[in-house]
Amino acid sequence: MIFDMEKPGGRESYNLLIGLVAPRPIALVTSMDEDGRLNAAPFSSYNYLCTDPPIIGMGVTNRPNAGFVPKDTARNIRRTGEFVVNVVTEDLMQRMNVCATDFPAEVNELEMAELSTAPSHVVKVPRIAEAHAALECREFTTMEIGRSRIILGRVVSIYIEDRFIDPAGPYVRAEELHAVGRMNGLGSYVKTRDSFLTMPRISYEEWKQGKR
Repeated sequence: MIFDMEKPGGRESYNLLIGLVAPRPIALVTSMDEDGRLNAAPFSSYNYLCTDPPIIGMGVTNRPNAGFVPKDTARNIRRTGEFVVNVVTEDLMQRMNVCATDFPAEVNELEMAELSTAPSHVVKVPRIAEAHAALECREFTTMEIGRSRIILGRVVSIYIEDRFIDPAGPYVRAEELHAVGRMNGLGSYVKTRDSFLTMPRISYEEWKQGKR
């Protein structure tokens, strides 16, 4: 089948894209408003885009059925310029799912999910203490596109528990971290536990020798 993405029908685009652009990492984002109130929300329209400087990108739609009203995360980032991406692992899945609940603005998602916080190294927004890794970010730019916005964050500090670091690189021991990814729509995820495989790169010389 061929789907014409130039025709109106945002839901069709959403359904198809999330099924094909997968698995997607999940950013459990902590942000703070001007009065210091914390917010935590997961986003799977997320990835790293550059390494020099280190930039991550995140797509955040407006609130559903509310015109052009931004979600709390986008509003907080625009007003304070800081946020933290907490890496979602298997042991955090259930509590991440609680944070996805559309609570009223005055409700603290972290409290509802029984999550605690720890001070970040550079930014004012705290990281989630139970998260094994976190990326501290400052807003690089925000682009509003239709009913969505793309937020680019410059990573200014990274926290990783010592046990998940191979000092030889340093490298992340991803096969031990057990991050989870998002598949398709609501409620669909994939685990990385026992799923790693290695496929060495082929050099041009090896390719010429038929080692394919």
